[in-house]
Amino acid sequence: MSDALKHECGIALIRLLKPLDYYKDKYGTAFYGINKMYLMMEKQHNRGQDGAGFASIKLNVSPGERYISRVRSNAAQPIQDIFSQINNRINEEFNVHPEYKNDVAAQKKNIPYLGELLLGHVRYGTYGGNNVENVHPFLRQNNWMHRNLIIAGNFNMTNTSQLFENLIELGMHPKEKADTITVMENIGHFLDDAVRKLYKKAKAAGMSKVEASPYIIENLNLAKILRKSSKDWDGGYVIAGMLGHGDSFVFRDPAGIRPAFYYKDNEVVVVASERPVIQTVFNVSFEDVEELDPGHALLLRKSGYLSVTKILEPLEKKSCSFERIYFSRGSDVEIYQERKELGRLVMPKVLEAINYDTENTIFSFIPNTAETSFYGMIEAAQDELNKQKNEAILKEKENLSPSRLYEIQDRKIRIEKIAIKDVKLRTFITEDSSRDDLVAHIYDVTYG
Repeated sequence: MSDALKHECGIALIRLLKPLDYYKDKYGTAFYGINKMYLMMEKQHNRGQDGAGFASIKLNVSPGERYISRVRSNAAQPIQDIFSQINNRINEEFNVHPEYKNDVAAQKKNIPYLGELLLGHVRYGTYGGNNVENVHPFLRQNNWMHRNLIIAGNFNMTNTSQLFENLIELGMHPKEKADTITVMENIGHFLDDAVRKLYKKAKAAGMSKVEASPYIIENLNLAKILRKSSKDWDGGYVIAGMLGHGDSFVFRDPAGIRPAFYYKDNEVVVVASERPVIQTVFNVSFEDVEELDPGHALLLRKSGYLSVTKILEPLEKKSCSFERIYFSRGSDVEIYQERKELGRLVMPKVLEAINYDTENTIFSFIPNTAETSFYGMIEAAQDELNKQKNEAILKEKENLSPSRLYEIQDRKIRIEKIAIKDVKLRTFITEDSSRDDLVAHIYDVTYG
């Protein structure tokens, strides 16, 4: 298996459906997409503190102009680091060329990162180390626009070695065995194959090489490429990808192990690992955000046309329990209710463990993400205490004095803050080798 199932990564994809001038006129800035991506990544920082990456693609640029920008960081605060780099680069251009400030066309042409298609990733590194080279998005470059491939994902492949051997059997020499590289080269192989076949058709139809490129872009079948690429994949995954000309996709595993949600209106298409991220950043309701079905891919063409297509036959849904219980932000309405219910369900075992002695038991929670379940447990504990009070009153009703009645009714569930988190220490722990040794010191105990 590639990664230990500890934490998971987070992805964010934004496709602006309007020209950049539209966002400048309506929101006061052509950097609307970049600003929204920053918020989406910050809202998912719980999913990874080891690294963060951002890539953008500019649509419809002239030959000789850069259209792909990428920045990655494994700094202590990687999200802030990459957007600091982006902002510094933008401000440098404005300082040298103040005439760009109200000229969106000049901004797009000359300022990096200002694209219509954006992909962000936050990483918790286990497999492959925490070097910046291991931070997503990964880029497979080519001089043909439609053969550039950018990949970022939240996944654990159980058969990375097999997939690696498959690449070798195809005659490739992968530069490393990391699962992301393996997946990217796997998709890239079938992308190249599809491009070659379309070029042959274009050539047979009498098209020149210049004429063939738009023909290939128009006729690339992303669903077919993903279907061929994923036939041997085994594991939980959400793979997000962008092609250099502007097509993009997000593909979810058939068992729905890893989460993905999307939203579309007339301005944007947005995908994220968590629903509340989209709700908060774009101020939309729960009902507006769709879950990407298992085995399906969200396919977004350069034209802005969106489709959700079945790639692999869905299996029995097995959403990652670690994700639902602990990892995702608890602000999702479904996850919030599930976690409260979990607290209620564990209460019988807790009562057995304390021999039903609620009077001499202190209830608390650790870590902070257990707080929602704690509320459910306390509600169940209160129900048990009320039951004990009723039983005591009924049992002693013949000889119950006012003082004894007050004593029974005065019993409360004892709730205290037992563990206090040292946030600064938590952010210091960035390497796997140190994590297990240092993690025990993240919490201080309340003495007394």
